[in-house]
Amino acid sequence: MKKDRILLVAAMAALLVSCGGKKGGMPNFGDNEFPVKTVGTSNADLQTSYPATIKGVQDVEIRPKTTGFITRVYVQEGQSVGAGQMLFALDDGPSQAQVRQAQAAVNTARAQVNTAKLTYDNSQKLFESSVIGNYELQTAKNTYESAQAQLAQAQASLSAAREALSFCYVKSPASGIIGSLPYKVGTLVSPSVQPALTTVSNNSVMEVYFSMAEKDMLEMTKTSGSMKNAIAEFPEVKLQLADGTIFNQAGHVSKVSGVIDAATGAVSMIARFPNPQGLLKSGGSGSIIIPKTASNSIVIPQQCVMEVQNKYFVYVLGAKNKVKYTEITVAPHNDGMNYVVTSGLKVGDKYVTNGLTKLSDDMEIKPITPEQYEKKVAEAEKLGENQSSPSKFGDAMK
Repeated sequence: MKKDRILLVAAMAALLVSCGGKKGGMPNFGDNEFPVKTVGTSNADLQTSYPATIKGVQDVEIRPKTTGFITRVYVQEGQSVGAGQMLFALDDGPSQAQVRQAQAAVNTARAQVNTAKLTYDNSQKLFESSVIGNYELQTAKNTYESAQAQLAQAQASLSAAREALSFCYVKSPASGIIGSLPYKVGTLVSPSVQPALTTVSNNSVMEVYFSMAEKDMLEMTKTSGSMKNAIAEFPEVKLQLADGTIFNQAGHVSKVSGVIDAATGAVSMIARFPNPQGLLKSGGSGSIIIPKTASNSIVIPQQCVMEVQNKYFVYVLGAKNKVKYTEITVAPHNDGMNYVVTSGLKVGDKYVTNGLTKLSDDMEIKPITPEQYEKKVAEAEKLGENQSSPSKFGDAMK
């Protein structure tokens, strides 16, 4: 009796191995059946993505106009500032001294002008009374004009000193968001300092930079008739962020470079996105997604296509139900699930949709419809579940 049970267990195990369906690929129906579909035309919503860099519509590097030690920092990183708002203060002691010195020179020159004017006025009266001659009058006039010129020069020096003093107070030239602050109070900075004191970014609207292949740009331009029309007709674009999510605002292409990069063969483009919530930050990265609709095109699932060394192949059903390993070309734009076939297939052709790894060129098959294939797959899976059921297997062991 014990021997009979052992034999029964072995027989059941063998049955499970022989009938169980394989994971992935095409189930082993045992009759050389493969699903075949007829080529037709349809519309497909495709998309192409391009790596992109995000920048504020206005990114202004803040640098001092003079050399000095930072005495105060008025802002913090990420703070919103307005145009003309104070950002940094530099040591203004030397500049204040120059202003006072220049002011003193102006005062001295003004006094000299007043004295020279009195002398000139008096000389005019003496000349009218014939007390002095023309030489003395002209000398007094020249002295007065020279004093006026010295006053103007002193006033110009005072203006320059005051402007130099203003360089000690660094203000924001535009409204925006403060970037990083690499320098602290006490640091010696200069106009050539690297990096800059900070960056003020206008983040209300963001400019997203990306590059499009030259051939795509030519195709778009030819279709629209001109670059201007191509930009006007360009569809709304989406921005995929670094975390894979899609930004909640649509963008529009606003600028296209007139020069093709000789090194990459690409054209630089800029799309603008409104940024009302301030989610986008200058310096960020992402991908521009450009939608495209293919009308009346041959569209086939990517799972029906084999890619070998950047070439694409399908198995086409030919005469006497023999399959032909056929190369096709596909459009560069796809939705990640389907290909738009541009050559290699025509309407009415039949291609194999599943079990490609079991096929070989010129192999004869028995074609079935995809619906029949799905039904056979379901039946095979159901049979496998029934045969591997622990309760039935346990009953058989008894």
